[in-house]
Amino acid sequence: MYGFAAIDYSKCDGIACITLNRPDVLNRYNVQMRDELYQAFTAVRDDADVLAVIIRGAGDRAFCVGADLTEFGTAPSPVIARQVRWERDVWGLMASLEQPLIAAVHGYVFGSGMELALFCDIRIASDDAVFGLPEATLGMIPAAGGTQTLPRTVRTGTAIKMLITGERIDAGEALRIGLVNRVVSRKELLPAAEAMALGIAGRDPFAVRSAKRAVKQGLELALEDGLALERRTAVAVRRSAS
Repeated sequence: MYGFAAIDYSKCDGIACITLNRPDVLNRYNVQMRDELYQAFTAVRDDADVLAVIIRGAGDRAFCVGADLTEFGTAPSPVIARQVRWERDVWGLMASLEQPLIAAVHGYVFGSGMELALFCDIRIASDDAVFGLPEATLGMIPAAGGTQTLPRTVRTGTAIKMLITGERIDAGEALRIGLVNRVVSRKELLPAAEAMALGIAGRDPFAVRSAKRAVKQGLELALEDGLALERRTAVAVRRSAS
């Protein structure tokens, strides 16, 4: 579609599939991948035919082991690096998408790879998946939303522990703490994600997007205001169906 190199993008039956495609380096997140992901997510945003999105990693060993620190460290200056970061804000773009995002993760899911999965709405993991945010062990903190998305997904204390220790957890523990929604065998991973996506695509698109929007916006509101938001949204969905 775009002549991508660091990712693959395909679409079928209303499902967009984005594959991180640098398996020789465990799908390490580099500048080219960032730019191509920005293009792919922009295409998703602007395509009314896309009803759900699957994000996966190529190769046998990893979904993504995090950012290529040597490459990102070669930016001309902090000012330019910050400017590029905001002009190509993959994470903000993901957060703004109305279509449900499904992460199908396997193997190593570290750093930016885990943060990418956290920006998805549903996470399905293979039973060999290992998760971690190792930035603290390198004298850093996550810079792609991890300090904000992780405690919105798991208990605050659990999130802080993972963030400050850099500990790794396996798929079973990830399921126990609510980091992932389901664990399957490696062989079942893509079929499970595709079945989930096709099920979503078979629902009313306006109702699906409205439900996602109500949850996302409601999390930032007091309960009373969130309930009012739900009432308005429910009325809009009923009207659209009539």
